[in-house]
This record gives sequence, C-alpha cells and structure tokens, in this order.
Amino acid sequence: MKITYNRDACQGHNRCYMLAPEIFDVDDEGYAVLLIDGDVPEELHEKAQLTVDNCPEYAIEIA
Repeated sequence: MKITYNRDACQGHNRCYMLAPEIFDVDDEGYAVLLIDGDVPEELHEKAQLTVDNCPEYAIEIA
C-alpha cells in the first residue's frame, strides 16, 4: 500500500495528523506533512485508510 498527499488540496484541518501521527506531521503553516515515503507498513494500513476516509478535502489517497 502506498499513500499520496496533495498539498495543494490540503486546507489544514489536521485530521490526518490527529488520526495517524505515525504517518503525518504538521508544518509551521498548519498543513500536513507526509512522513512515509514508499510503502506504508502493514501495521499502519488501518490508520492510513482512516486518514483517507476522514480528509474533508480528499487530499489523501492510497493505492
């Protein structure tokens, strides 16, 4: 599973960070920062899906 994040679509709600701080951080401007480059570890698949399901701007996708 790979996760992608569209910074241009992000509005800084930070739901992704609240749900999965292992996957996302927040920058100084309040926008998400993806911490994982490449495959999401299997133990974080459920959290990755939660971030996709809870992003109001649809800025996060998994494949």
